[in-house]
Amino acid sequence: MPSSISPDIAGLRALSHPVRLRMLGLLRTEGPATATTLAARLDLNTGATSYHLRQLAQHGFIEEDAERGNGRDRWWRASHEATRTDVGDREIGGEQLAAYLATVAQLYADRMRAAVAELPFLPREWRTVGTLSDWEVRLTAAQADALVGRLTAMVEETDASDDPDARPFSVNVNAFVRPGLPWDEQ
Repeated sequence: MPSSISPDIAGLRALSHPVRLRMLGLLRTEGPATATTLAARLDLNTGATSYHLRQLAQHGFIEEDAERGNGRDRWWRASHEATRTDVGDREIGGEQLAAYLATVAQLYADRMRAAVAELPFLPREWRTVGTLSDWEVRLTAAQADALVGRLTAMVEETDASDDPDARPFSVNVNAFVRPGLPWDEQ
């Protein structure tokens, strides 16, 4: 099971900034980096990048990678492989949770748009393995919870490949009650 962190209210507030969430994602997927490297990758200045890195470190999302760098370059790495948040737990801060989830949804949508734009340029075998599908199934809350649990388990149980032809493959599980329906409607 990958290591994960469940942020408190202050941590959710820190992650609600799109730049910080992108930085954390890059450190998790691409490995340790310096503020200068991240600034170039995110088209930011190094001062802003350093500020956001300090905020992430303050809340335990990243840590200095002391094995890398010299006195001049400070390297950072992700402290955990995943961030877990109970979206139904309003005890941890309704507004902060909503802002964090809105930022996550925005970044997922941005990534999906980029994937669609790049699709025509992928090798043929990679153009056919993804999906942008949706299903609507009438379920109870318990059934929906079980379905999300099974989908999550399938992804977490899938072993990463050492094959040189393997590529990073993103899986987003977006499961929610269809918005816009009144709750008294059956």
